[in-house]
Amino acid sequence: MRVAQVCPRYWPYIGGVEVHVEDISTELAKRGFEVEVLTTYSSDDMLVEDEQKTIKIKRFKSYAPRESYHFSSELNSYLHDYSNDYDIVHAHSYHGFPAFYAARAKDKNRFVFTPHYHGSGHTLFRSLLHKPYKLFGKSIFEKADFVICVSDYEKGLVLENFEINKEKIKVIPNGVNLEEFKSLRKKKRDYRTILYVGRLEKYKGVQYILMALSKLDHDIFFEIVGSGPYEKRLLELAQQLGIEKKVKFFKNLPRPQLLQKYADADLFVLLSAHEAFGLSTAESLAARTPCILAKTSGLAEWIDNKNCFGVNFPINIDELVVLINEVIGKKLGKVNLWDWKKVVDSLTEVYESIVEI
Repeated sequence: MRVAQVCPRYWPYIGGVEVHVEDISTELAKRGFEVEVLTTYSSDDMLVEDEQKTIKIKRFKSYAPRESYHFSSELNSYLHDYSNDYDIVHAHSYHGFPAFYAARAKDKNRFVFTPHYHGSGHTLFRSLLHKPYKLFGKSIFEKADFVICVSDYEKGLVLENFEINKEKIKVIPNGVNLEEFKSLRKKKRDYRTILYVGRLEKYKGVQYILMALSKLDHDIFFEIVGSGPYEKRLLELAQQLGIEKKVKFFKNLPRPQLLQKYADADLFVLLSAHEAFGLSTAESLAARTPCILAKTSGLAEWIDNKNCFGVNFPINIDELVVLINEVIGKKLGKVNLWDWKKVVDSLTEVYESIVEI
């Protein structure tokens, strides 16, 4: 079966959608699927085509104002001309035009859509575009043979905001490659670390962790893995708070180094205002690291007050400081996570059911 995975961005970019597409594509390829990733780039130093393991990657030039929406006439034209070369075109992310291009190009191929839907824009600019964009976004759901949501929260949002037959929605949570976490061992250090992994956007709430850090003990440091448009502001804030020596930024870490960051951390914190799932939370738990999450969106489904602890939103810094002091270094209990193999088992069932129609 030939499958195209269509997404706004792909590795080496870091983010939940990027990891999701990479891991399901890798597992599908292991099972004999012919997988191509069709994605966009906005930097001239990105390869147009490259091979990653057994996956072919085609990158198309895009215009992404403030790193949003990812307009690409090249990708649009390619899908229009070649969609029928694939048995299935699987598009990801409602919050970008690549999925709309894939929906509009649908012809003889089957079309699957994983929206990673948050319900709103994440910046003023994106919020202004969000309402008119809904006219385009609606057609993606209408064209889809199947819609895959990564959480019950996301499914509820989709049903609330779009007229869609709930029978063609299936919840398949994100997974974790559990094997790669088994050999990890925490390094002994004379200080404690809070970790954040993900895009650097204002809505992700990293700024609140910096504010809390300024009120925490001197032996607690903060490591940030990721990149994005809010990075400059975070650097400025760390300097203003006088904690720049307690904060380290990392970009494009090789996978083994990222995994070790998860294992070495004493606490993972994600205070995002909008999150369909929270993949970095799952990876933190796989590394046996406790989590503090904002009581919002799909993150609320993780909170069990044993391994994941919730802080009210909007964030109160004093409340966050108290919770960090209570949770940092806490030993985890039993954690139930989906492996990517189980995710792809369910995904394969979807693919096979619609190709047989």
